[in-house]
Parts: sequence; C-alpha cells; structure tokens
Amino acid sequence: MPIVRNMGRAASQLLQSSGCGCGISIVPVRCIGVSPRQVASDASFHSVTFSESDHPRVLITGGLGQLGVGLAKLLRKRFGKNNVILSDIRKPADNVFYSGPFIFADILDYKNLREIVVNNRITWLFHYSALLSAVGEANVPLARAVNITGLHNVLDIAAEHNLRLFVPSTIGAFGPTSPRDPTPDLCIQRPRTIYGVSKVHAELMGEYYHYRYGLDFRCLRYPGIISADSQPGGGTTDYAVKIFHDAIKTGKFKCYLRPDTRLPMMYIDDCLKATLEVMEAPAESLTMRTYNINAMSFSPEELAQEVQKYVPELQVTYNVDQVKQAIADSWPMNFDDSNARRDWGWKHDYDLPELVTTMFSYLGSDSRIAQAN
Repeated sequence: MPIVRNMGRAASQLLQSSGCGCGISIVPVRCIGVSPRQVASDASFHSVTFSESDHPRVLITGGLGQLGVGLAKLLRKRFGKNNVILSDIRKPADNVFYSGPFIFADILDYKNLREIVVNNRITWLFHYSALLSAVGEANVPLARAVNITGLHNVLDIAAEHNLRLFVPSTIGAFGPTSPRDPTPDLCIQRPRTIYGVSKVHAELMGEYYHYRYGLDFRCLRYPGIISADSQPGGGTTDYAVKIFHDAIKTGKFKCYLRPDTRLPMMYIDDCLKATLEVMEAPAESLTMRTYNINAMSFSPEELAQEVQKYVPELQVTYNVDQVKQAIADSWPMNFDDSNARRDWGWKHDYDLPELVTTMFSYLGSDSRIAQAN
C-alpha cells in the first residue's frame, strides 16, 4: 500500500479546486488512492471532539437497522461513546440520536462519504447499507445502485485510507445448487435474488481488494438473526421471531414454512459478538476473508415444541407460502463454521433452549406468560 498512499498524497497536492458534488449513479472509473474530488480543508461534518487513544475510530453505514444500532451499543461500551459514529440517510429515533454520535451519510455520495472518513479520522468501517431481498426484488435498479455501486465507493475509500472494513454477507449468498447440509465456506454459490448476487459480489470484491491493494477486508455470512427488539417483517426466517409475539398475544401461531424446514439461526447477541471478534482477530490468524458463522439449526416444529414449554396452550398450524418455501429450500440447512472456530476461536453462547428462555425474558411480561410459568 505505500504506492497507493503516495499516489493519494500526490493527488492532493495536484488538485487545486473542489470537483462536482453530485451523487454517483454509475460505477465511476477511478484509480485507488486518487480521488476525483478534493476534500475542502475547512469542511466540518461532526461536532464531537475526540480524544486521542488507541481505540479504533468507527463508522457504521446503514446503521439504523437492528444490527447497526446493536453493534454501535456494543462498540461504544468497549471503545467509548465518542469513538463510534452511527450513520444513515434516515432520521434516527430520539433514543438513538442521543445515545452517541450520529451523522447523515449517503454511500452513493462518494465525496460526502470520503469527507466523513477523513474529518473523523475513521480507522474501522462497518458497511451495513443494503437493500434486502424482498425490497431488492421489487426495485432491482435501486438494489444494484445501493448494494453494488455503494459497495464500490466504500471499497475505494477504505483502500485509499487504509481502513479495516467489515461487510456482512448472508445465507442468501447461496443458491439451490449449493450443498445444504452442511454448507462449507467454499462451495458453489448461485443465488437467485439481486440481494444474494450483490453479497457474492461483495465477498469476491473484498477478497480481490485484499490481495490486489492490501485492504484489510473481513466478512461474515450471517444465518437468520433473532432478536426481541425487532418486529417480524415478513422475511423468510422471520417466523422464528413471529412465533414469540403470537404466543404472547393470541396463543395461536400460523407458520408459512413446512414444519420440517431446517435453517441456520443465531441470537443477535452471538451475531454482534462474532462481528466484533472477527474484527479484533489478528490478521495473521485469518486464513480467508469470508467466514460462515453458526450457532444452531432448527425447524419450525422444533422451535414450536420449545416455545410450548412456556406456553403449553399454543396452537400451531401450517399454511405454506410457496414463494418463501422455495427460498428456504434453496438456502443452507446448516452452516459449517469450523474454519471460524479454528482460526479466531469463534464460539456461540445461545442454543435453542437458551434462545427461547432469553426471548421470553424480554417479551414475557404478559400475563399469559406469567400464568404459564
């Protein structure tokens, strides 16, 4: 990377005026380390004054999702509140806004994103901005812009400024021709959604930038993530959240997947812990740039049986949604995460019984649960 950094310094000396400030809608042609736009020396995008420390200076893009907010909370506890900047293009809720630094950041605006990194001396970047599968299929051009062009902007800035970059991947990066039980780190990946395709693209581009430019790129393939803080949104794995809400509210649960549909799952605390652990792992311990991580694998029937230990009167019926079932049938049934466990000591804390107990401890103040207990 010395050549890259020298090119960046040379470009800064040569550029005498600020370029166009418009957003990027097409993948730009540019060399790593040579920005087509100069950062104004008096630009100011964040008012918090940071103290010098050995802690990383963190930026989280797309941070208002469930994982971004949870990750910011975890990182602020570890590195200090003012060392972690949450960003998004949406207005944050008051509790999020006042919990620590927040900034507007559009990943399609290369100039703005670069200014944020420079002005705040960012060293770690967690890139959570993405259109998920259902929204992406409804608007493929937008998904292509956000998930692919936005990624290119982040990769270029991370390489230019020597950042440690984390980009999450997903079980959706696999397809119907991938081995399903177990699914190894390296195998055939032929996803059928723009979201899945963009994640495979992110995995490969990050690995390429690592070997080509020395970028410290790190990526985890998340299984289905379960959290008491989120409402079910209609995703393929969201039945595993919906069953808890329905058990508490009505005592009746209608599942849109077959009772024997097995998928890899993880409680959110394990997900966030794995993300921090892989970012803190010594570079020499990593034998690959993208790892599977897993905690448990269960079916709707097995989850329902565990939930019924708390709500014995829960009535479960199955009304299969063929679209969601087809997606689930193309995804892994179980992740092989042996490389993560060997290379950087990954170990999950929550199996199915602990997951159910924890979910009800957060959601189970309802009288129905109190009576069941």
